[in-house]
Amino acid sequence: MSVTEPLNESHYETLTKTIHEEVLIPQDEGYSEARSIWNGMIDRTPAVIIRCSGTADVISAVDYARENERLLAVKGAGHNIAGNAVCDDGVMIDLEPMNSVHVDPSAKLARVGPGCTLADVDHETQAFGLATPTGINSTTGIAGLTLGGGFGWLSRKYGMTIDNLRSVDMVTAEGELVKASEDENPELFWGIRGGSGNFGVVTSFEFELHEVGPELLCGPIVYPHADAPELTSSPP
Repeated sequence: MSVTEPLNESHYETLTKTIHEEVLIPQDEGYSEARSIWNGMIDRTPAVIIRCSGTADVISAVDYARENERLLAVKGAGHNIAGNAVCDDGVMIDLEPMNSVHVDPSAKLARVGPGCTLADVDHETQAFGLATPTGINSTTGIAGLTLGGGFGWLSRKYGMTIDNLRSVDMVTAEGELVKASEDENPELFWGIRGGSGNFGVVTSFEFELHEVGPELLCGPIVYPHADAPELTSSPP
């Protein structure tokens, strides 16, 4: 394992004083674990991994990458098949520590951190018999799923994940914190719903919840091939 452009020592010292959570370089304990994602075929070595505990850490990380012209990658919960969450030689923002979920059962809303898995979200919302459409695998990250659209067991009744997204807090490439919703920065809100991670770093998601569970039965319905003509000719 090698890094082409190691982190400047003065830069490292500045980051460790600025970042509240953790700054990791290749020789640090925890670096290898932090750069790992669900897809084990991805083996990339960032010059520095900045583990963020909150929005202030994200702003500092984005500012550092921009001011030093470093490639930037963002990791949510790490269930990343394409491998875009990790980069060689650049800055990797690790949002896994930002994994809190706050549920308002009266308003049927949930405020979710970008480091949460679907299991984290369901664990909190199901305590109140509520849910929002997410994916299928509990280890999937809510951030990547949402920014990519999001489709799962509840989607046929309640729509895609992005249909239930009400607002986000986001750090832009300029290091500015903005809110996006249908009423505030609506064009940005339109873009992030399916636009993946191309518009900034989301630090908080707000979802609409529905009365679901806590117990439910779901799964595919499979018919014999011989019944295909009758099924396809039947009115919806």
